[in-house]
Amino acid sequence: MTSVVAGLLCGALALLVPALVRRVPEPAPAVEPALEELPETVPESAAGSSSDEAPAPGPEPVEKELYADIARRRGVAVGSVAASAAAGAVLGWSLGWSWSLLFLVPLVPVLVALAVVDWRTQLLPTWVIARTYAVLVPLVLVVGLLTGEWDDVLRAFWGWLITGGLYFLLWFIHSAGLGYGDVRLSGIIGIVLGHLGWGTLFAGVYSAFILGGVVGGVLALLKVVDRRGVPFGPFMVAGALLGVVLVPGPPRISVEAEAARRLKRAWKNAAHAALAHRW
Repeated sequence: MTSVVAGLLCGALALLVPALVRRVPEPAPAVEPALEELPETVPESAAGSSSDEAPAPGPEPVEKELYADIARRRGVAVGSVAASAAAGAVLGWSLGWSWSLLFLVPLVPVLVALAVVDWRTQLLPTWVIARTYAVLVPLVLVVGLLTGEWDDVLRAFWGWLITGGLYFLLWFIHSAGLGYGDVRLSGIIGIVLGHLGWGTLFAGVYSAFILGGVVGGVLALLKVVDRRGVPFGPFMVAGALLGVVLVPGPPRISVEAEAARRLKRAWKNAAHAALAHRW
C-alpha cells in the first residue's frame, strides 16, 4: 500500500517537471574580448614561421541545449512521470510508512528533473539546487520534531558534510572529471541518505561510482555518450535510490503493524477486565 501511495504522489508531482525545467535561467554567455582590446600587430616571434598557413582552428564549442527546448521534448514529461512514480514506489516498498517520506516524496521529481537537465546539458543548475536545500533542510527538521529522533537529524548533517567533503576533494583533485554542480548535488544526497542511516549513506554514495563507471563505460562503448563527457548527476541519483534499496535504514513500524498491535492490546485489556469483573 505504501509503495502505491508514494508512487502515485511522486508521479503526480512529476507532472511539474517540464515547468520546473522551463523556469531555470539560462547561464550567462561567455564574455569574448572586444575588438578594440585585441592586439593590432602580430609579435615578431609569431610572424617568423616557416609557413604562412594559419594555425588549425580548435574544435567548435557545442552549443548548449536551451532549458525551454528540453522542457518541450515529448519524452521528458512522460519519462519524468514514469521514473518518479517508479522511484516513489521503490522508496515506499523499502521504507514502509516512514516519516522520511515527508521530504523524500517531493524530492524525487526534483532529482529526476536535475538528472534530465544534466543528461542533456552536462550542467546542474544552482538555481534548482539552492532552492532544494531551502526546502529540504526545514523538512528534515520538521521530521525530527514529529518523531523526536534527533539522532537522524544529526546523522543527516554529518552525511551532508561527509558526502559534500568527499565530492569537493574529488573535484579539487581532478576538476576535469567532476563538475562543481556534482559537489552541490552531493550535499542533498548526503542529507537524505544520512538521515536514513550510515549504511544507507555509504551504500548510496558507493553505488553512484559503481553505476557511473560500469553503465557510463558501456554507454561510451556503444557510442551513446562521449566517454569524456558522461554526466555524473543521473548516476548519483540512481545510486542514492539503489542505496535505499540495499540498506533501507533502521526498521520502521508500519501503520498496519501498529494498528494490529494496538488492537491486540485492546483485546487483551478487555479480556482482563472481563475476567476481573467476573471474579
